[in-house]
Amino acid sequence: MKSLVLTLAVLMANAVVAQETATPKDTLKKKVEVLDEVKVATKKQLIKVESDKTTVSIKDNAMLSTGTAYEAVKKLPGVIASPTGGLSLNGKGVAIYIDGSPSTLSGTDLENYLSSLPANAIEKVELIYNPGAAFDANASGSVINLVTSSKRLKGVNASFNINYNFNKYQKPSPQILLNGKEKNLSWQTMIGYNYIDREQLSKNGQTFTSFNPDKYLDQRRLTLTTNRNFYMRIGTNYKLSKKSNLLFNYNSTYSNDRDVFDAKTTGSDITEYLNDGVTKTKSNNHELSLQYKTKLDTIGRTLDITAFSNSFNRNPDSKSNAFDGVTSSYNNFSSDFGLLNYYLKYDFAIPFEKLKLSINTGGKFNTIKVNNTGSYNLNTPITDIIDFDYKETNLAFYAEARKKIKKFNFTLGLRYEDFNVDRSGLVDNTRTDLDFSNRNIFPNVSALYEVAPSVNVSASYSRKISQPNYSALDPNGSSFDQYNASSGNLLLNPTFYDNYEFKISAMDFIQLGANYSVAKDENLFILNTEPGQLVSTQTFQQFDKFKTMSVFANFPIPLDYFFKGKEEFKNRMNNIDKMNYIFLNINYIKNLTEGYNFSFESKPVWNYAAQAQILLPWDIKSSMTYFILPEGGTWQIYKITKPIQQFDISLNKDFLNKKLKLGIHAFDLFNQNEVNALVSSTNLETNFKEKNDSRVFRISLTYKFGNLKLEKENTDIQVEKVQSGGGLVK
Repeated sequence: MKSLVLTLAVLMANAVVAQETATPKDTLKKKVEVLDEVKVATKKQLIKVESDKTTVSIKDNAMLSTGTAYEAVKKLPGVIASPTGGLSLNGKGVAIYIDGSPSTLSGTDLENYLSSLPANAIEKVELIYNPGAAFDANASGSVINLVTSSKRLKGVNASFNINYNFNKYQKPSPQILLNGKEKNLSWQTMIGYNYIDREQLSKNGQTFTSFNPDKYLDQRRLTLTTNRNFYMRIGTNYKLSKKSNLLFNYNSTYSNDRDVFDAKTTGSDITEYLNDGVTKTKSNNHELSLQYKTKLDTIGRTLDITAFSNSFNRNPDSKSNAFDGVTSSYNNFSSDFGLLNYYLKYDFAIPFEKLKLSINTGGKFNTIKVNNTGSYNLNTPITDIIDFDYKETNLAFYAEARKKIKKFNFTLGLRYEDFNVDRSGLVDNTRTDLDFSNRNIFPNVSALYEVAPSVNVSASYSRKISQPNYSALDPNGSSFDQYNASSGNLLLNPTFYDNYEFKISAMDFIQLGANYSVAKDENLFILNTEPGQLVSTQTFQQFDKFKTMSVFANFPIPLDYFFKGKEEFKNRMNNIDKMNYIFLNINYIKNLTEGYNFSFESKPVWNYAAQAQILLPWDIKSSMTYFILPEGGTWQIYKITKPIQQFDISLNKDFLNKKLKLGIHAFDLFNQNEVNALVSSTNLETNFKEKNDSRVFRISLTYKFGNLKLEKENTDIQVEKVQSGGGLVK
């Protein structure tokens, strides 16, 4: 393995040197520009590995661009979808950002939002491993920043897309994209509709250990989910001057979803308990953002001001029937959920080129209000009301300095955060109000050494915090019956993280690193029960100390070098669309939970992923991805009892001078993606299984019409910084 990587590094270095010798540096830009109707050929990269982040192109990647944003993010290098929900990056928790602003949604609301956002609305995704002071301290360990499409074409042009999904059900998802540019105003409008049906089968084999002898429950639940959502995304950029831009975006999503469920419970002292019904959920999300960017002078000082607001509402209504073999009963649920967020921030960059120094400073203020009122009937006509209120205000300021000394690059940052949180709800059937303030300093420091022009070694440290989100706190739960309950934990405290990382990156493709994270008061999802009760509750529990050690490696295998020869490999290095390759990602993750007794031996988790591009005859491009998380490892506090794996394949071909693109895709071709885990807690052990009908076949069709030539414009004012630790000062 080492010899392969070293050989690859030498080959890539030779290719890059040859390219830079033969090609002016100005032609190495990512975008294709049209100047006086003359097309300038440029180098396109689908994956770019840097010392502080990895950038993955989405819109230009046929494997990632046909589905939803959530599907695309789960396939990115180092990203693992937790068996119990949520995402992690190289073993650490992540904060989701969209166009540089943190998302206020959490839990299933965030997952549903990303599932409603089409992947082709995303230009690229930045995987930021150890974010610096410019990012919110409330980022736990890593940041995944989704950068939406910003290309503007001269005149008026459009593209029509349609995805047709086939599983047990067949549903279309059409979309139309209009964009253009007239004088100083450029604009883009995306309108689409998703219609998706899918099934989920979950099984729980539970042992209640507080009884003597133990008692058992076997539970089975089949849910048919119908997701219907309409989305609209409007973006404009007005060029105020050669140095200033004003950007406006409005995004909205309207959803009308339905879950039809059929559940059965058997076990100790139970004949048979049946529960079937339907949950209907209407929701809507609105986002407004206004951004002003300006370059203040010729020495490169820049100012960036962003104002952002979003409102989210959700109204689930569940009607169910239950029968325990003796008497019939019912359990109904409805709630009114609302979230309102305001966010204002500024960033100011001051470069000192002669000193090879840059200073960045900024601040932000935001407020979040959440209210959720739930109404419950469980085996009785009496209605129980649970009212949850949450309000958070956050004021923050930061300063970050970057200094280059010969081959060393140093970064030192400091962020001040002032959190004020009020939350109230039911705890043990008693109304509880909690108010607290949290003022802290969050430092970050990093050092990078340039071993060679394309090889860097870096080390970094950062201190972060994770405020418990509303989905973890809210005592309202939407999944309950005679033997099951779900609720948040209003008493959770913030989690503090100390994150350490060491990394080697080379040739824009190769990465080898390790990170170590120590979390105090970590909040983890768990199934537990009270002594002497046959009811399991899904909730969150706080653990005193949670440590994570992760080792990761990303590197490509250049198939063209082995099958086409060295010279042809060099030629294809300039055009990723003409290359055959396999990109590998390997993760080793070891979790240690202090003060928690497992019923099994805690072992590390390995995760292997591969993405391949193979060029076929007749200009057909095939893309393939495969990942596997083997059995036996311990993810957080859950033991994986069966491998989690999936294989996807995509075939794409262009027609009509690339105006028409046809794709045929198969996701989870062998129908192997399911979660099997052992969840151990006090008084309860749960063998958990969840299987989604993840084998889906999809036909995608994209037709572009109008002017397809990109007009050169200054929509992005570059500042002299990389917004996370370890970046280079140019």
